[in-house]
Amino acid sequence: MLAQQQQRNKYLQTTVQTATPQQLLIMLYDGAIRFCRQGIEAIRGGNYAAANTSFLRTQDIINEFIITIDRTSPISESLIYLYEYFNTRLVEANMKKNVEPAEEVLGHLVELKETWIQAAKQYNQIAGQAGGNTFTATQSTVV
Repeated sequence: MLAQQQQRNKYLQTTVQTATPQQLLIMLYDGAIRFCRQGIEAIRGGNYAAANTSFLRTQDIINEFIITIDRTSPISESLIYLYEYFNTRLVEANMKKNVEPAEEVLGHLVELKETWIQAAKQYNQIAGQAGGNTFTATQSTVV
């Protein structure tokens, strides 16, 4: 069992190290979605400690989005406000032990992930045409 875990960790490390920025963004969204879902399920199951941990992990990823956003982009300010709103709603869900705010965030995370997947595909097509290269389409990890 330990050997399988070590192999999985090595695979994940290699995946992250060789991923494009677009793929890394999608992977982070996958993680935020997974942790948010875990938090919702933990609240439903009355496991508030697990919910807290899952929501904090979701917030950590959202904070990473805020920290790494390209501030020169025209949409950066709007995205920052949106991410800060997500964090506020997750805190609310966590404190009140109410799934509704977290479900709202989850819905937005899923929509944004799909938007970023489409943007990455368009970027890959444009970059491939400009450089004459064929790029592998950005794929989502298992959620």
